[in-house]
Amino acid sequence: MFSTVPMSRMTLAAPVDAMADVVRTCSDLGCVHIEDYTQFEEGIGVGHAIQGEDADKVSSLLTKVRAVRSNISVFNAKGAMSASTAKSMTEELETEVDKALSYIEAIREAEAEITTLEDQVRIFEKLAPLNISLDLLTGYSGVEVYVAETTNSSKAAKVFADLQDDVEFLAPAGLVAVACAPSKAAEVQMALAELNAKAIQLPTGTGKPAERASDAREAIANAESKMESNQKNLDDWAAKNGSNLVIAEEYLQREDAIFTSPTSLAVSNQAFALDAWVPTENAEKARSKLKNLASHIEIEEHVDDHHHHGDHDDHHAEPEPPIAYKNGSTAEPFELVVDLVGRPKYGTFEPTSLIMITLPLLYGLILGDFGYGFVIVLLALWLRSLPFAKEPMGKNATTVLLWMGIWCMFWGLVFAEGFGFIWDGTGKVMGEASPLIPLYDWTYELTSSFKKSDIGKALGLTHTYVPFHRADSALTDYVLLSVYIGALHLLLGYIIGFFNVLKGHGIVAAFFEKGSWMMILCGGFLHIYGFMKGKNELLVGTIPAYVLVAGVLLLIVALAVFEGFGWAGGVIMGPIETFGLLANTLSYLRIMAVGVAGVKIAEISNDMGFASMRDAITAGDYALVPVFFLLWIGIQVFAIALGLLSPTIHAARLHFVEWMGKFYDGSGRAFSPLGGQPLHVEGKA
Repeated sequence: MFSTVPMSRMTLAAPVDAMADVVRTCSDLGCVHIEDYTQFEEGIGVGHAIQGEDADKVSSLLTKVRAVRSNISVFNAKGAMSASTAKSMTEELETEVDKALSYIEAIREAEAEITTLEDQVRIFEKLAPLNISLDLLTGYSGVEVYVAETTNSSKAAKVFADLQDDVEFLAPAGLVAVACAPSKAAEVQMALAELNAKAIQLPTGTGKPAERASDAREAIANAESKMESNQKNLDDWAAKNGSNLVIAEEYLQREDAIFTSPTSLAVSNQAFALDAWVPTENAEKARSKLKNLASHIEIEEHVDDHHHHGDHDDHHAEPEPPIAYKNGSTAEPFELVVDLVGRPKYGTFEPTSLIMITLPLLYGLILGDFGYGFVIVLLALWLRSLPFAKEPMGKNATTVLLWMGIWCMFWGLVFAEGFGFIWDGTGKVMGEASPLIPLYDWTYELTSSFKKSDIGKALGLTHTYVPFHRADSALTDYVLLSVYIGALHLLLGYIIGFFNVLKGHGIVAAFFEKGSWMMILCGGFLHIYGFMKGKNELLVGTIPAYVLVAGVLLLIVALAVFEGFGWAGGVIMGPIETFGLLANTLSYLRIMAVGVAGVKIAEISNDMGFASMRDAITAGDYALVPVFFLLWIGIQVFAIALGLLSPTIHAARLHFVEWMGKFYDGSGRAFSPLGGQPLHVEGKA
């Protein structure tokens, strides 16, 4: 939790003859991340891919498998398969893959044929008004024939009046066809230009255009029938072999990686060297498996040296260890969220476990409707039942969505809101008809003491109890809570950032770079708090104000010395950056703004739709009931769709921009062991 998997650097040297066995063993271990060799020296270069019948067969079959996968959407619904079973299955699958490729090729040929025939139909339909066989329009040695489209065909007789003794022409609606001697071709073309005519490329063949168009349409129908038949065959094939195809692709990718891995190694005429990373917990296992194959093997745990900004020691040229997460099963789905901004730099704070709590919490605090949360939970559960959710990414994404829905339901209970209805008897639509009035009478008695407590009075939260009417009586509390949450969230980010810098650069750098910001945030917050409570004027010296000023001075030093801005840059940028922190804090007001907007949209739905429908039933205007019902449902669907999109964007922004910007360095590389992560194929062949 809060850190990534510790990594150890492995360097290995062995004779060239042992290369195949070494890379195969590394792949079987499933925990060896090989670094590409880039420091070329005389006599040492990168190796060549392993050649052989097996390598060629794997490469060829992998190409076929990828071609099939690019044309169908399949998922592994069977679960993981052992490598030995996957190997046997993949060998047997080749015939089926060829069959799928034949379906795909037939579909493509049919699509190409349809495209060609449709072009022909368009031309034939344009020529149909002439009612002349195609063989009469082409093939003459002493006659030029021109056929063109024009909207001015009625003016053709006037335009060709001077040429009437030298040409023959027809001018049905939208067309003009002209036959002339080659000597008159230039004049005919000028006349066609005067008509704004666009030439038609005449097709070869015989028969009248209308007949040819009919034949082409029949051919299109036949091609479409073939395409549909082959598409059905391909769909049936995918349903039967889809899981095996996914497993086979992973197995073949692993084998192909083994055969091509020498291109990442340093190789001379007699020996090769491998530079890699292994998780420290697997170091001894790797050593025991490889020591009998290698002439030299060394595995040392990576240790971050403390250093300061401006140092340019040799260790800066060394690659950073790749990043592998080590979260529990509960937090693991939220690694998907962290990966959106890049993996954390090695040795820094890994925020997945915190984001697992704060992201859905803030999302629920914004949307905050029990009914909408319930719909989101149902949507997540339905998505989890689909085949794509068997894949790790689909499973993780639906789990994140499920947590968001659960937190939305929780806040919906606190806010006493469901589908825009207010549940405690104060709502305009339900009123005293709400069946949950006794529940919220009880919660009010249970929680109302908070607003009278010293903490409640000190924070100004005089309407904070359950039910919390965030868009009505508790709107001011909702605003204050948004700001308080923002300040605490940012302070947490700076504290994390402090320890990151402390670990990487020492206490002095941490004090100036992050301690300055904590002083600015805390001092500024407490000074404004005193002003809002009437304890001090805005522009007056107070202890928090002095802390704020001291923080700005420390920030100037941090920018000038540790960030390399120079003193002029530090003096200019320090105060400017301070106002940026104010903007970051106020950005959390979007919790209140977007939340209240969602409440009002839901209220409009219930006032215009549900209440009007109820009034229409009471008045006996039954014809209006379906209208108001559709209006109510339509706005509710819009509100749910907006609730899925807008709060997600804003909750993500508060994390990715406002919060993680205070401590997060997303420059880490994903841990990618030779042969890939075992998702569908387990063990060694």
